Amino acid sequence: MRRYSEAVKADVRRRMHPPHRQSVARISEELGIHVMTLYKWRKAWRLQGEVVPASEKEPEGWNAADKFTVVLESSGFNATELSAYCRERGLFPEQVSRWRQAAQDANAKPVLTMAEQKELEKLRAQDQREIKALKKELQRKEKAMAEMAALLVLQKKWDAFCSEDAEG
Repeated sequence: MRRYSEAVKADVRRRMHPPHRQSVARISEELGIHVMTLYKWRKAWRLQGEVVPASEKEPEGWNAADKFTVVLESSGFNATELSAYCRERGLFPEQVSRWRQAAQDANAKPVLTMAEQKELEKLRAQDQREIKALKKELQRKEKAMAEMAALLVLQKKWDAFCSEDAEG
């Protein structure tokens, strides 16, 4: 098993962190470090509470855990500190505000009762059956249309053949 220096790990961490946000595959390709090693390091850094998206996605495409970590890290900042924090990570203060609001709203939604959950499940199952029936009907109609188109082509060819016989 190959050992990597702390300098290499720090370079990888810097590349994964915002604003660089290089993908694990790209870092692996450039540095020659196995992908699983990079995923293991990223997992360890996340467990330490760091924001490590390790993808080239824009911040709005980050997973909920990374967004929540940003909200937690920036929770006590004033406007100046938040702006500096956002610049370091390639974010906008408005994004952090939206994510904070979403985190607050997540717990404000009422919890469904068992009866409501069962009703929703029934509706979902009914919708799935209806979708399946509609797909089946669509396939049948597409098959009939293809058959009709083939018959029309055959009719045209027959008409052309008959008109050649009449002339010749």
